[in-house]
Amino acid sequence: MKFQVLSQDKQSNARCGRIETARGAIETPVFMPVGTAASVKSLSPDELESLGAQIILGNTYHLCLRPGDEIVARLGGLHKFMGWSRPILTDSGGFQVFSLARINKIEEEGVRFQSHLDGSHRLLSPETAVGIQRNLGSDIMMCFDECTPYPVTREYAAESVNRTIRWAKRSKEAAVGSDQALFGIVQGSVFPDLREMCLENLLRIGFDGYALGSLSVGESKEQMLEILHRLAPMLPASSPRYVMGVGTPEDLIEGVRAGVDMFDCVMPTRNGRNGSLFTSRGTLNIKNAAFADDPDPIDPECDCYTCRRFSRAYLRHLYISRELLSYRLNTIHNLHFYLGLMAQMREAIAAGNFEQWAAGFYAGFDIQRPIADGTSRDAKARVE
Repeated sequence: MKFQVLSQDKQSNARCGRIETARGAIETPVFMPVGTAASVKSLSPDELESLGAQIILGNTYHLCLRPGDEIVARLGGLHKFMGWSRPILTDSGGFQVFSLARINKIEEEGVRFQSHLDGSHRLLSPETAVGIQRNLGSDIMMCFDECTPYPVTREYAAESVNRTIRWAKRSKEAAVGSDQALFGIVQGSVFPDLREMCLENLLRIGFDGYALGSLSVGESKEQMLEILHRLAPMLPASSPRYVMGVGTPEDLIEGVRAGVDMFDCVMPTRNGRNGSLFTSRGTLNIKNAAFADDPDPIDPECDCYTCRRFSRAYLRHLYISRELLSYRLNTIHNLHFYLGLMAQMREAIAAGNFEQWAAGFYAGFDIQRPIADGTSRDAKARVE
């Protein structure tokens, strides 16, 4: 994997870059649709490509349970298995340490899970997590880490950071001989000095890219933005910077402003299946009765397949009727919005007017720009 910065915004840390992999180049900043179980729910690989998805994300924990990483390996790897020819990033399963805390036990060796499928017990360690990802054949692997919960004491956060550093060393050793890229993950919860200490140790180990983990796991928006704006510029400028599991459109903008290159989140796909749609003027809940006879598209300014062909009334009918087409059309629209948002940011950075573009987006989206100190700034005032 190779990475280069192509352009840098002069008023912020926003930047455009290119990640080169054996399966194609990725223009950054980039949003990665989440395909946890070798599928971005309701969409085919061809549809994802037509929407402009450059890279998608798969999950180590879920794929090792079903269908099993060894089966995937025997069938030619994850790309062939799911019919996707572009790059794939696989999470290590570290997030499931947080999300499935009720059925796991953290030990120095790794994390012992009780499968949510059949109750069987599995050990996920740095060695097994990397081994599974090698079987899957992803282009970018993630170190096995502990996604620190929130709220959390400083004492536990420090213990978690030290464990993540030890696991990062073991992850790198397990990846020796692989041509897959390996990213380290910065932990430390809402404690900036712990985050910085974690980063310093990861830099000593050395990785192909660096990620910020354990954000948007219960902390306030102000706390999340404070960590994001403080730590993202500290990640090596010569490597891809990745913020995991974040987030809303404004989170993506603030992440790009801080210098982040890569994002993933289930929000556009999950929200679409739940009837919540992103538009240029904010979010729209398609289940509302007000749309029962509305002939307009979801967003008059959108040119996605869903908006070109179907009315709000029809989409509401599909959702209320629980027709499967509802999930597909809503997901197509939301991913078109997210991927289009990233394309707009790339264009704005390259043109040297990212801040003006962001101010216009906030004004049109009818929200104020979130600020890390707990206040907000009027986007219209920024234009002036």
